[in-house]
Amino acid sequence: MDKFVKLTGVAAPLPVVNVDTDMIIPKDYLKTIKRTGLGTGLFAEARYKEDGSENPDFVLNKAAYRNAQILVAGDNFGCGSSREHAPWALLDFGIRCVISTSFADIFYNNCFKNGILPIVVSPENLEKLMDDASRGSNAMVTVDLESQEITGPDGGKISFELDAFKRHCMLNGLDDIGLTLEKSGSIATFEKANAAQRPWA
Repeated sequence: MDKFVKLTGVAAPLPVVNVDTDMIIPKDYLKTIKRTGLGTGLFAEARYKEDGSENPDFVLNKAAYRNAQILVAGDNFGCGSSREHAPWALLDFGIRCVISTSFADIFYNNCFKNGILPIVVSPENLEKLMDDASRGSNAMVTVDLESQEITGPDGGKISFELDAFKRHCMLNGLDDIGLTLEKSGSIATFEKANAAQRPWA
């Protein structure tokens, strides 16, 4: 998993509440267990028309936001079913950070396991960030996980809170497998001692 230390990029505004995982990645795209290639299906029902052509009104189809790395979204983002394909699709598109006033618990935790930083801010700060994001590709936003601050295009800073363990994992690029591998030395020592004590096992 890639480390998340500091990210400066375009923030796309998605002022929609209760965006569920089916909207993030529709069920038609759940046939694969690969984490790559799902970016094309991200928000597919909103991004594409029935004939498969792009919907020019959807934010990620607009020239200013095609390379967005940050998503500023409405309340209760990621609700609905617990499909892990949702963060996979966001990451495959290029989104490394989602900012909202609240997230569904399972989606929130799945983000950390896949290298996406979900940030909870107050409604007042979300309104400001939504306004910043609405300015287009010239309005760059910086998310600094070490200082736990978001810096807007005007230089204004917003602080955010994050669980210390989750912060450690993101800063060091540790998913569940990475956390286990950190203990590889202790595991090897145990296995060696166990083999000596119980050679029949």
